[in-house]
Amino acid sequence: MTSSIKDGDNKILSYHDVVLRRSDLGILRGPHYLNDRLIEFYFAHLASSSGSSGAVFLVPPSISFWLANCSDSQSLREFADPLRLSDRSLVLFTVNDNLDVDVAEGGSHWSLLVYCRETSEFVHHDSCSGINLCHAQRLFRAVSGFVGASEPPQFVEGFTPQQTNGYDCGLYVLAISEVVCNWFLAGGRGCAKRDEKWFTAVDKEVDAVAVKKLRGEVLKLILSLMENK
Repeated sequence: MTSSIKDGDNKILSYHDVVLRRSDLGILRGPHYLNDRLIEFYFAHLASSSGSSGAVFLVPPSISFWLANCSDSQSLREFADPLRLSDRSLVLFTVNDNLDVDVAEGGSHWSLLVYCRETSEFVHHDSCSGINLCHAQRLFRAVSGFVGASEPPQFVEGFTPQQTNGYDCGLYVLAISEVVCNWFLAGGRGCAKRDEKWFTAVDKEVDAVAVKKLRGEVLKLILSLMENK
């Protein structure tokens, strides 16, 4: 193994249950497609700063992927039950197009699936013309029976700004996730227009410029935490 590969594999930060490596900084500076670790890191950051007391649950990418691809119903239940999805008001899942469960951090596109208890809907946000639709529907089918909804949940495609390159999908997931969480914590529940939800906020706050800015903000956040550890 060359020294450059070793350096890239060096641990630089432990944040909650997430361990970041030096190569993750290179991904943000690239710019490159985000990996599982960076998405899980920002999900952990949003969760720790939300103060939602468990009402909002941001599911780590590895767990979302496992839920979507578990073929054994008993194993799925044993894994899903401790997540207490039935106790959550809002659940955010990542969706990935990786088809090989034996390949860690595979796939080439991220999208977001949001469960809203108030409307009993799973809303799919895909920044690339809905190419993750079948993967999102598979995850929906896997988890919809565990949310404890009073009526059968519905799957809908939500308004999503479209990416302008081939690598920012993960950042659109992070940007929309942040908007959704902020909408909920600001009292978004009880939205007068059932079909609006957080879509107006996404339309106002998420675009290519905001996503590019977010890439830099995530990098600055990691560097700041490294300095203060």
